[in-house]
Amino acid sequence: MNTILRKSILGVAGLAFTGGVFAGPVAAHAADTTHTKPVAVTVQGDKLIPHGVQGEQSRIDLNDEQTANVKAIIAATKKAGMDERAAVVSIAPALQESKLENLGHLGDRNDHDSQGLFQQRPSSGWGTVEQITDPEYSTTAFLKGLKQVDGWQDMPLTKAAQTVQVSAYPDHYAQWEQQAADLVAQHWNS
Repeated sequence: MNTILRKSILGVAGLAFTGGVFAGPVAAHAADTTHTKPVAVTVQGDKLIPHGVQGEQSRIDLNDEQTANVKAIIAATKKAGMDERAAVVSIAPALQESKLENLGHLGDRNDHDSQGLFQQRPSSGWGTVEQITDPEYSTTAFLKGLKQVDGWQDMPLTKAAQTVQVSAYPDHYAQWEQQAADLVAQHWNS
C-alpha cells in the first residue's frame, strides 16, 4: 500500500475513533452505568462482535431479575432458531431501553405507552401490554422484526437494532454491545 493511501486510511480511522470517543452515546441512567474505554474485538469477536464495538462502552451490574431476563432472551433466541449474534443484537437494546428490567407503565415518566424489556408499544402493533411485558413474547417479537431486516447479520449492531426498534436515539444501542456479548458468552450454554 502506498504511503499516502496508508496515511489517509490511518487519519480517517483516527478521526472516526476520536469522534466515537467524544460524541459517543450517553447512558440514560448515568449514575447506574460504568463507562470503559473503547474495546477492540474480543476473543468472541468473529461470532458475537463481528464488526467490533462502536464508541465508549457502558456496563451495569445485574441483579437476579435482570440475569433471568438475559436468560429469557437467550432462550427465546434459541427457540426462534437464531444464533448467538441475534442474542447480542437483542440484549443490547434491552439494556438501553430498560436496563433489562421488565418495566410496566411508568405513568408520567413513560415514553408514550412503551413497556417491557424492549420498551415496545401496544399502539405501534407490538402486542398487548400483557404480551410485551412477557420476556419471551417481547424477545420473539423483536427477533421476528430482526429476521425481516435483510442482511442484519452483516450490519453493525446499532443499525440492525434500530431498524427493528425505530428509536429516537439509535446510536445509544452501540454502548451496550460488549456487555451484551459478554452476557451471551456467559449464559448461552447454561
